[in-house]
Amino acid sequence: MTAVLAVCALLVTVAAGWLLVKRYKPVLVLLGAGLLLLLIRVILRPSVPLLEGKESSGSVWFDIVGMIESIAKDQLTGVGLIIMAAGGFSAYMNRVGATEALVRLVITPITKLKQPYLILVLAYVIGQLLFMVIPSAAGLAMLLVVVVMPIIVAAGVSPAAGAAVIATTSAMPIGPATGTEILAAHTVGLSPAVYFVKHQLPVAIPTIIAVAITHFFVQRRLDRKGGDEAGERSDEHKSSGRVAPTWYALFLLLPIILLVVFSPLAVKSIQLSTVSAFLLVWVLAVIVELIRNHDRSAVLTDANTMFVGMGNMFAKVVSLIITAQLFAEGLKQAGVIKLLVSGAEGIGLPLWGMAILFTLVVGLVTFLTGSGVGSFTSFASLASGIASGLSGNATNLVTPMQFAGGLFRSVSPISGVVITVAGAAGISPMAVVRRTALPTLVGFIVMMASSLILI
Repeated sequence: MTAVLAVCALLVTVAAGWLLVKRYKPVLVLLGAGLLLLLIRVILRPSVPLLEGKESSGSVWFDIVGMIESIAKDQLTGVGLIIMAAGGFSAYMNRVGATEALVRLVITPITKLKQPYLILVLAYVIGQLLFMVIPSAAGLAMLLVVVVMPIIVAAGVSPAAGAAVIATTSAMPIGPATGTEILAAHTVGLSPAVYFVKHQLPVAIPTIIAVAITHFFVQRRLDRKGGDEAGERSDEHKSSGRVAPTWYALFLLLPIILLVVFSPLAVKSIQLSTVSAFLLVWVLAVIVELIRNHDRSAVLTDANTMFVGMGNMFAKVVSLIITAQLFAEGLKQAGVIKLLVSGAEGIGLPLWGMAILFTLVVGLVTFLTGSGVGSFTSFASLASGIASGLSGNATNLVTPMQFAGGLFRSVSPISGVVITVAGAAGISPMAVVRRTALPTLVGFIVMMASSLILI
């Protein structure tokens, strides 16, 4: 029965991939593929529940559709809400002219520098550092889309190149505030701070440098070559044409400043969420607009752009993430992940071989599901037992596995971060993946080599 499910999952996955290549609507393709996988699983195993606890309707057949509701609830209270808030904030900032103000503020030094791809690399490094304190890949991506994308486009870099760089800023999940880092440290019995300094940094630093250098040459070459297929860009990323005071640029920077200040790096007693940061600055901006503009009706109409932008982001981005997660859940219910685990355990390799194998397995699952957190969480618990049986250190397995979840997320066309930046740049997720593939591959090789040296 397991073999039949695995074969069905493979066939459905191939069919979904073919439909995506043929440019069918990704939301409907992933929705259909996910529902079909769940239906096949229920037909072959009707006695095994899909949803546990209070979420279940009491009928495994109704729970097929109930899975959509369950995933949507999780998204709308988590990453999905962050994306919607960031999209609404971006739309409002563009409406009041803050985006143009930021561009004006930096355009002069950028013109003097005349090295747009150095700016691009700097944006990647800064974004990767910010991921330590803003550990939401999609949330950070939206922040960088709001703040960084106008700057690098004004410098002469294509939106596609900017999207590719932003998509990889979360490729190395480092820092004591990152969820997978906390899990990894717990798995190997170390404090997050010790694990970060002793085991993450020696691997992360050369990997980040390698990815940055590769981005410089790859994005420059592809920009000169051209050929990216641009779609319709969201309204929240188009210019409003409004001229605002230069100091309005501060509104775009305030969310990042607040998130850094009210984090474990500074004010530890207060933890400000990403959504709260966006809403707080939005309220502040509306108050400033009410003071400066005597047309109260126009100010309030502009303020409503926040909610219109949130709705647009749900329709164009969050809905795609929900259906992508439904497809991933279908693969899990079909037993694909368990099959990968059991096959890897049965080969019997030395510690370095198991490190490579399990890292590739985590990478493959991340690519298929678009979730680096989910894939690493599924396999992390196996590391201690495997390392103990081979008389090795669990960190030698856990560290590359954790990083693989971040790296392969950057090349998964159904990952939230890739979908987010693709929508911001007005291109397809596959166009982003084409630009992230080589930097990610180079990063993976350097990461794996650095990890094996430490064994």
